[in-house]
Amino acid sequence: MATAAMTTTQAYEVIVIGGSFAGLSAAMQLARARRRVCVVDAGQPRNRFAAASHGFFGQDGEPPLAMIEQARRKLAAYPTVGFVQGTVVSATAQQRAGSPENGFEVVLDDGATLEAHKLVLAFGVLDGLPEIAGLRERWGASVLHCPYCHGYEFAGQRLGVLYHSAGSAMHAQLIADWGSTTLFLNGDTTLESAERERLLALGIAIEPAPIAALEGPGQAMQGARLQATSDARVVPLNALYVAATTRPASPLAEQLGCAFDDGPMGPYLRTDANTKMTTVPGVYAAGDLTLMRHNATLASAEGVLAGVGAHQALVFGQ
Repeated sequence: MATAAMTTTQAYEVIVIGGSFAGLSAAMQLARARRRVCVVDAGQPRNRFAAASHGFFGQDGEPPLAMIEQARRKLAAYPTVGFVQGTVVSATAQQRAGSPENGFEVVLDDGATLEAHKLVLAFGVLDGLPEIAGLRERWGASVLHCPYCHGYEFAGQRLGVLYHSAGSAMHAQLIADWGSTTLFLNGDTTLESAERERLLALGIAIEPAPIAALEGPGQAMQGARLQATSDARVVPLNALYVAATTRPASPLAEQLGCAFDDGPMGPYLRTDANTKMTTVPGVYAAGDLTLMRHNATLASAEGVLAGVGAHQALVFGQ
């Protein structure tokens, strides 16, 4: 697999920052357009905690890291593609000599610099998880965020939803389609009485007490131990759905001056729906960074749009 030499500044037409589902999908479109593209990646994809990726066309049940490695091998077969292992610590727009358009310079954590006409930001987001003992180590295994990604594997088992906001009641109703469900309020008192009655009528249990810890062997879950009360109970549980807050995994978009919008779980990067260009000309973005709904298939599809958008901008001088 080709790796870009780092002795001098390397020049490309497009630099893709982030090499998971969105970034590699963007780079593939550019590679097939015979454009010089470099993928810079630190090797820490968001879904590395999951043993399998589900629902992805033709890849259902495959390990995410194996899918990424296969995609890298196929991309590396194109002669105009380079890869750099590392983290981009800064990105700046620079006026290109003899051109009214800006180019971009990025600096890596080892001090190396790369230049390109266009950037594609695909570095994803970081998850903010509740501070409950036993939760973080089960993230992606039995602590889940998406029933369409993992629900089938826990169908018919004892399921829980951790209350986060008013939308959690609807989330609990959705999860109940996969199995017996308990909404854990975790000490929150804001659930409206009408909503409570509606959930109970649907057969969804409601547990008001705070959760002290999740229990079970390894990454498996057997129950949620409630904080000590008159009867410190363990509620039997096999999977807990958690709405994690999110934030960009890198400050690069803010450095470049890209605009964000506020989503229910955190900010997401504003992009054009068709081209995936951000509010900064020449900077494109794709994946969880630009979406309110997070899913491997959606991330890959966004990457395709970003790659095509960046290529057409090169062609038409946009």
